[in-house]
Amino acid sequence: MTDSPEQMVAEAERAGALLARARAEIGKTIFGQERVIELVLAGMLAGGHVLLVGAPGLAKTKLVQAVATVMGLDWGRVQFTPDLMPADIVGSEILDQDASGSRSFRFVPGPIFTRLLMADEINRASPRTQSALLQAMQERQVTVAGQAYALPEPFHVLATQNPIEHEGAYPLPEAQLDRFLLQVDVPYPDAETERRILIETTGLAEQHPERVLDAASLIALQQLVRRMPVGEKVLAAIIELVRSARPGASPDPRVNQHVAWGPGPRAGQALMLAVRARALLRGRLAPALDDVVALARPALVHRMALSFGARAEGLGVEDLVDDLASKAA
Repeated sequence: MTDSPEQMVAEAERAGALLARARAEIGKTIFGQERVIELVLAGMLAGGHVLLVGAPGLAKTKLVQAVATVMGLDWGRVQFTPDLMPADIVGSEILDQDASGSRSFRFVPGPIFTRLLMADEINRASPRTQSALLQAMQERQVTVAGQAYALPEPFHVLATQNPIEHEGAYPLPEAQLDRFLLQVDVPYPDAETERRILIETTGLAEQHPERVLDAASLIALQQLVRRMPVGEKVLAAIIELVRSARPGASPDPRVNQHVAWGPGPRAGQALMLAVRARALLRGRLAPALDDVVALARPALVHRMALSFGARAEGLGVEDLVDDLASKAA
C-alpha cells in the first residue's frame, strides 16, 4: 500500500517543522556551523554514520553531545588511543562463579552498546581496533566468542579525525572509510562567529539544547526519507556523478589519469539517501539537482584516492569532485 500524495505532504510538513526545531536547538550551543549541523543531521536521517574531520577545539565533541540531546538518544564516547583494544569497544566475556561453585561465562557489553557512539580521534587507534567497528557499523551487531549481539536501534557512529597530527596516527582503511555515509569537514569559525563564541561561552550563563525527538521518532523520519520520491533527473545526475569519478571509464581524462580508485555503488546509495534527507531538512518533499551538488563532496571525497602524480601536480580530490558534480547536474 502506497501513501497518497496528500499523506506524504502532510507527513513531510510535520517532519520539516520538527527538524527546524532540532536545528535551532543545536544552534543554541554550536555557533556558525549551520552547514556542518545540516550534514550531520542529513547523515543520521539517511540512517548512516558520519566522519567529522577538523582541527582540535572546533566543538566537534560538543556538537555530538548537542545532537544526542536534541535527538533524545543515549550516547557514549570512546577516546581512541594507540593502546585501545577491540574488547574495550565491543565488550568481552568474563568468568563468573555462583554460590554453588558453578562457573559460566557472562558477556559484559562495551561502550558500543548505545544509540549514538562518538569515536573520538578514530585514526589514533591501531587498525585492529578500528576494524572492531566495521561489523557494528555495517551490520548493527557485534560478535564475541562466536555469539552475535544486536546493537540498539537506531545506531549511529559519529567519528572525529584530526587532519593535522599524523605522528602516531593510523590512516583509516578504505573499507572502513566506505562505511561512513558522509565525511564532513569542520572549518574554523569566521571573525563574527568567533566573537560570539568568546562572549557567550565564557560567562556564567550558557544555553543548553532541549530534546525535540526520540529514538522512535528518528526511526520514523528515517523511514520517511526512504519513501521520498526521487525524480529521473536527480537519479541520472547521481549515477553520472558516481560513474564519472571512477578511473578507466570516466569521460574526464583527469580521473582516468590521476584517480587511483573511485567510489563504488555504496557511494551512489549514500548520495541517494543523503539528497532526500537534505531536501526534508529544507522543507521539500523531493530532492533537487542542487542537493546532489551540495552533497557530492561529503559523499565522495573519502571514497576516492588520487595518485602520487596528481598530488605532485597540485590536483585536489575536493576540487575534482566539485567539478564532476557541476557537470553531472
